[in-house]
Amino acid sequence: MKLIETIRAPSSQFAFEPAESASGINEGLPNWDLSDLYESRESEKLSHDFAWLEQACQDFSRDYEGRIADIDANGLLSSIVAYEKITVVANRIGSFAQLSYLQDTSDTEWQKFEADCDEKITKLSAPLVFYVIELNKIDDSRLIEMFGENDSLRRYKPFLDRTRRFKPYQLSMELERFLHDQSVVGRSAWHRLFDETVAGLEFEIEGEKMPLESALNLLMDHDRSRRQAGAEEVSRVLESRISLFSRITSTLIKDREIEDRWRKLDPPELGMHLHNDIEPEVVDALKSAVVESYSEASHRYYQMKSEWLGLDKLEIWDRMAPLPYQSKRKIGWNEAKSTVLDAYEAFSPAMSEIAAKFFEKSWIDAGVKPGKTTGAFCSSTTTIVHPYILLNYLGSPRDVITLAHELGHGVHQVLAAEQGELLSRTPLTLAETASGFGEMLTFAGLMEATQDRMERKALLAEKVEGMLATVFRQIAFYDFECRLHRARRDNELTAEEIGAIWIDVQRESLGPAFKFMPGYENFWAYIPHFVHSPFYVYSYAFGELLVNAIFAVYQEGQPGFQEKYFDALRAGGSKHHSELLAPFGIDASDPGFWKKGVSVISRYIDELDAMG
Repeated sequence: MKLIETIRAPSSQFAFEPAESASGINEGLPNWDLSDLYESRESEKLSHDFAWLEQACQDFSRDYEGRIADIDANGLLSSIVAYEKITVVANRIGSFAQLSYLQDTSDTEWQKFEADCDEKITKLSAPLVFYVIELNKIDDSRLIEMFGENDSLRRYKPFLDRTRRFKPYQLSMELERFLHDQSVVGRSAWHRLFDETVAGLEFEIEGEKMPLESALNLLMDHDRSRRQAGAEEVSRVLESRISLFSRITSTLIKDREIEDRWRKLDPPELGMHLHNDIEPEVVDALKSAVVESYSEASHRYYQMKSEWLGLDKLEIWDRMAPLPYQSKRKIGWNEAKSTVLDAYEAFSPAMSEIAAKFFEKSWIDAGVKPGKTTGAFCSSTTTIVHPYILLNYLGSPRDVITLAHELGHGVHQVLAAEQGELLSRTPLTLAETASGFGEMLTFAGLMEATQDRMERKALLAEKVEGMLATVFRQIAFYDFECRLHRARRDNELTAEEIGAIWIDVQRESLGPAFKFMPGYENFWAYIPHFVHSPFYVYSYAFGELLVNAIFAVYQEGQPGFQEKYFDALRAGGSKHHSELLAPFGIDASDPGFWKKGVSVISRYIDELDAMG
């Protein structure tokens, strides 16, 4: 049972001001108020919900197990409604446990609570394993008849379609139940080990101790010596734990390979394509369009950047270096808030009104704190509550863009909640569209408010780097994963072997402008997507290039655009991507579409080149 829909911003896209500013910029930043989920670990409501969940799962099994294949339309609808109610409560409990834990993964009490909740929910929901298997035994023609017999049942057709996509790959009841029960000491346990290991890493630079997030921040420092110190310290610390990271990664890949082999899921990325409701050939076309453009976009931009910085070669710590004339000013939280809300307001007052609730009601946790998980994400929790956003805010322009990104997710999830628990989840590919659109609105607002030519160039360069991180870097990550999973099929992978694959992919994607420092071969190790959600990363590129197309339609003044956009967000996961994008004149199945999307980035690079 899926407990929590957590949508993370792209790994290694974050770029912040120096870590020494963290304490100052952290002042006044919001913390989560999770009481809308539960007041505390000792909450009576939480105890009540656990008891209700146990009884509801038993009742569901008693009422429906062995009966779904021959059920009538009214009975099938009743079963889906009951299953949805169970999912709501399970997601509420799981969300509270996970979000509380991610605020401080070093807290042993929250570690235990999160693990206990995961294990208990897995145990309580075990009686439901039969349901998906039996749904998939309903004859196709009979299911079509039932849709005609009950209009309310027809509403759940997308849920049933998603479930039945996995029909060819499901196992026997006994094996499915075994995998369900075993998960708490399988993937979930490895995930927790990874999270706690990363959160516990300590970096020391110039006598200052800091967590990973702050150490990575130094890679954006104006002082090249500090960037180098940050990169070398990250390399040193990762190397000290690289055997553990390699074991976690290699074990999880093998675990997936074994299950995929039993399910006859091949290639390894097919499961994610099915989860995203996307055709493999569409993803292949996306990947090909990006990889074929490495030279004209990524390689070309970084060659230009080396010239701007006056360097013959870029070191890896120069990839996110600010331009010499880029402002060192830190952006306070209130200014970041007004910047994003004003940009949203200019597009739609309703969009700004929804986003404002995240600030007003403490739905954002923004500060950098010891033990807090790295990066940024928006968790949808459950449709009867609301989403929560996690950031690690340190005041850079990219932090403002990250805020806009996550608020885009938040607005999307609030609007899609009306679809209910089983239909609100948007495939990851389309989920990234809303966040990317929020970024574009904010970037356009920043550009419009900036008159100085060099400041505009710095903003545009930062936008290009964000696009390179979201499209080219994420496709490189996807390529890395594809190669890694294939290499692991037959043999355990050492840290050296994983590192060699990483370096090969980085050379191909970043190009000849770069040198690669000793130790960079270990920089894959801290990226959570490889552990938590293999092959997820292509969704960022998918979403970014879709945003380029949708934003162009908006700028062209398509009649009724805002209404169409909100309709798409409200649809959640109730429509296929072809149906959602048709009102905007977009066809993601057309290979030429992806090449056009990549060309938008190339045009931005052309503009930068023309600015001198």
